[in-house]
Formats: sequence, C-alpha cells, structure tokens
Amino acid sequence: MSKERARRRAEREAAAAKAAAEHAERQAKETRRRDRRRRLAAMVPRPVRVRRQGGELARKRRIQNRVVLGAFLAVQVVGWFLLATWGARLALFALSVFLVPVFVTLAFDRRR
Repeated sequence: MSKERARRRAEREAAAAKAAAEHAERQAKETRRRDRRRRLAAMVPRPVRVRRQGGELARKRRIQNRVVLGAFLAVQVVGWFLLATWGARLALFALSVFLVPVFVTLAFDRRR
C-alpha cells in the first residue's frame, strides 16, 4: 500500500512540476513579449495631441460649422427623397458644394 501511495505522490509531484515549468515558460514568454512591445513603442514617436482652441470665438466658429454641416446634410437628405434620378441628385450635390461658401457669407458675415 505505501508503494502505491508513493507512486501516486510521485505522479502528482511530477505533474505539479510539469505544470510549474509550463507556467514559468508562459510567464517568461509574456515578459519577453511585453519587453519587445515596450522597446518597439519607444522607437515610435508619440503623436502630439493638439488641443482644440478655447475661447468665445473658437466656440462660436464650432457652432457655425455645425450649423453649416447640418444645413448641408438636410438639403442632401431632402433632395435624396424628392429627386428620382441620380443625375439630379448629383447635380444637387455639386450645386450645394458650390453654394456652401455663399451660405456661410450670407449667414455669418461678421461685417454686420
């Protein structure tokens, strides 16, 4: 009976040693991978974060740009539903692109 217990204990210890070796190998591999990524990241320059400008004029400009974009998209959506042919839709798009600066000048002219 004690020989059987000793054999099972030896099997358990061998399995535990094998599992510990596999775990240590995985940890070493992960460490090498992490170091390799860190070295690679150190070679790549970090992007410069550009903060958007603050202040009242910048906020006003952002609002104006959103209004212009919203109006442009609204015209395109309405034109998509009202116009049946692709040629008319394309013409509406081209006309809209050319008329956006006119709209901006009329709507947001600062000389007034």
